[in-house]
Amino acid sequence: MSRISNEQVKHVANLARLAITEAEADKFTKQLDAIITFAEQLNELDTENVEPTYHVLDMKNVMREDIPKKGLPRKEVLKNAPEHQDGQIKVPSILGE
Repeated sequence: MSRISNEQVKHVANLARLAITEAEADKFTKQLDAIITFAEQLNELDTENVEPTYHVLDMKNVMREDIPKKGLPRKEVLKNAPEHQDGQIKVPSILGE
């Protein structure tokens, strides 16, 4: 018994704006059914005493602490800008005129 229909595969392909042939729809239906069958096997596992994890490896956050600090003075920043006006950096327009 298939857990996913040919029509569902075509619908998802349409939502993703993918053009698939009838043969491809049949192929993907079989492949997706096999994936769903495999995933359903996980429901048979006893996970009663398994602690939830966010990652399979015991990893620590190695990023520095996010501490705010004072930035550069505006005059110092504008010295590096090719063009500036009224205390702001001028950039080319991307929206047109």
